[in-house]
Amino acid sequence: QVQLVESGGGLVQVGGSLRLSCQASGRAFSGYSAGWFRQVPGQERQFVAYITWRGRTIEYADSVKDRFFISRDNAKNAVYLQMSSLKPEDTAVYYCAAGYSGSYRDYEYDYWGQGTQVIVSS
Repeated sequence: QVQLVESGGGLVQVGGSLRLSCQASGRAFSGYSAGWFRQVPGQERQFVAYITWRGRTIEYADSVKDRFFISRDNAKNAVYLQMSSLKPEDTAVYYCAAGYSGSYRDYEYDYWGQGTQVIVSS
């Protein structure tokens, strides 16, 4: 089992930045790919970014490309999402997930955190 806890969400103004963190515990995080997803109430969960366990492959949703950057520190069992140039449409609950292969499909991830709220205010 891998337990994931997200942090770093909050209220930020349009154009601002936030850094989300995902701390893993339990089984070693290395070996797992990690993804970030987001969800607005009443809407489907949306892929944001993923990174494979060695960081060799990174993919982003078109909507966040060049604004968001995913990284990981396997020694610290952590994954990060640096978000900049934030827009109101980035408002959502952001979830960290871990799975054996990097994917934009949420059902390919085995472990999920509880989410952290990001609100971008105009």
